[in-house]
Amino acid sequence: MLVYHAVLLGLLVGVTLLSTVLAILNVRHGAREVQARGDWLTDRVGIDEPSKLIDYNRATTGLGLLQTWTLVGALLGALYTGTLTGAVEALNRSGLPPVAQGVVFFVGVAAAYRVLTTPFDLYSTFVVDERFGFNETTPRLWMRDFLLGLVVLTALLAVLVAPLLALVEALSTLLWVAGGWLVVVLFLLGTQILYPRVIAPLFNDFERVEAGDLRDGIERVFDRAGFDLEEVYTMDASRRSTRLNAYFAGFGRAKRVVLFDTLVDRLEDPEIESVLAHELAHWKFNHIWKQLATAALQVGVVLAVLGALLSTEILYEMFAMPADATYAGLFVGLLAVYPLLELTAPLSNRLSLAHEREADTFAVEVMGDSEPMADALAGLARENLANPFPHPYYAAFNYTHPP
Repeated sequence: MLVYHAVLLGLLVGVTLLSTVLAILNVRHGAREVQARGDWLTDRVGIDEPSKLIDYNRATTGLGLLQTWTLVGALLGALYTGTLTGAVEALNRSGLPPVAQGVVFFVGVAAAYRVLTTPFDLYSTFVVDERFGFNETTPRLWMRDFLLGLVVLTALLAVLVAPLLALVEALSTLLWVAGGWLVVVLFLLGTQILYPRVIAPLFNDFERVEAGDLRDGIERVFDRAGFDLEEVYTMDASRRSTRLNAYFAGFGRAKRVVLFDTLVDRLEDPEIESVLAHELAHWKFNHIWKQLATAALQVGVVLAVLGALLSTEILYEMFAMPADATYAGLFVGLLAVYPLLELTAPLSNRLSLAHEREADTFAVEVMGDSEPMADALAGLARENLANPFPHPYYAAFNYTHPP
C-alpha cells in the first residue's frame, strides 16, 4: 500500500513542483527580456513603463503559486488526517441513495474549493488588480458573482455527476465507461449551447451592435469573410475590469461573437474588425468542433483509466473508505489522473495554438493587410499587461494562445 501512496504523492507534489519551477523560470526569463527590449515594448506595443509589466507578472505569479500550494496542502491534509474519509462515512450513514451521496460529496468538494480560493480571489481583485489599474468590481458585485457562481457550479455538477454515478452503480465497467463517455460529451455539447444564451447573461449584459461606424465595419468583415451577416454582441466587461478581450462561443443558433466593451472603446475600428475576423475564423474552420473532439478523446482515456482503477479495491483501501462509496473512489482516481492530464497539456495546447495562428492568418487575409491585426494584438498586450516573452517551457504547458 505504501507504494500506491508514494505514486499518488509523487504525481500530485511532483507536478506541482514542476509547475512552480516553470513559473519561476518564466518570471525570470520575462524580466530579462523586458529589460533588454524595453525600447521595443515602448515603441511598438506602447507600454510606457516596461517595469510595470515585470511587477504585474511577479505579483500574479506569486499569488498563483501561493494559492496552488495552499490547495495541495489542504487536499493532502484532508486525505491523510482522515477528514475526507470521515465525510464519506458520514454520508454513507446518512441513508441517502448512493447517487445522492455522490452529488452531495462533489458539491461539498466544490464548495470547499471556493472557500479556500476566496481569499486569493479577493486579494487578486481588490489588491493586485487595483494596484495595476484593472479593477472596476465593487464588493457588492463581487459577492453577487460569488454566490451566483456557486449556484451555477452546483447545478452543473449535479447534472454531470448524477447520471455518471448512476451508470457506475448500475453497469459493468466497460458499459459504464462507454455510457459515461456519452454523458460527458453530451454535457460538453449542452454547455456550448447554454453558456452563450443562459449562463453568460446571468453575469453580464449583452447588446447587439446597432447602426453606426462599428456596425458598418462588422458588415464589411462578414462580407469579406464570406459569411451571411450574423449578430455580434458587446458585453459590459467594464463593470468588472479594464481588460480587453473578445470570444466566440456556441454553435448553430446559439453561436455568438462577443466583443468586450473595453475592446470597442480602446481599439481603433480597423483593429476591432481584425479581432472580429479572427473570431469568425474559429467558426469558418470549425475550431469549436475540433476542440470538442479533442476533449471527447481525452474524456474517453480518463474514463477508461478510472474504470480500470475502480475495478480494484486500491482506491478505497488507500484511505480506508467504504468500498460501496463509488463516488469516493472516483474522486481519489481523479486525483491520480489529473496530474497526468497536466503533463500532457503541451499536446492539447499545440492544437489550440495552431487554431489561433490560423485565425490570425485569416484575419490578415480578410483585412488585406497585416497591420490592423498586429496593432490589435499589441493593444491587447498593452492594455492587459500580457507578457510577450514567456519562457518556452512555461508556454508549452500553459499557453493556449500565442504570446
